[in-house]
Amino acid sequence: MEVLKVSSQSNPKSVAGALAAVLREKGTAEVQAVGAGAVNQAIKAIAISRGFVAPNGIDLVAIPAFAEITIDGEERTAIKFIVEPR
Repeated sequence: MEVLKVSSQSNPKSVAGALAAVLREKGTAEVQAVGAGAVNQAIKAIAISRGFVAPNGIDLVAIPAFAEITIDGEERTAIKFIVEPR
């Protein structure tokens, strides 16, 4: 599964375009974010991408979950969203 990593500095429209492309190609994707600002941008990107794929008859759902990741040798908790068609 393709993992898109989002930061608080990410442009939601750019992430949404990448997410829509991955969904069209592979059918499912994972969006990963660490921190409140990054989660905010990720949610915005998912909402925007729904609009991108809706004309193709695709209705998206996002399933939130926790993920343990390592950043610079330090364990961090990320929020991941598994995005797939309904």
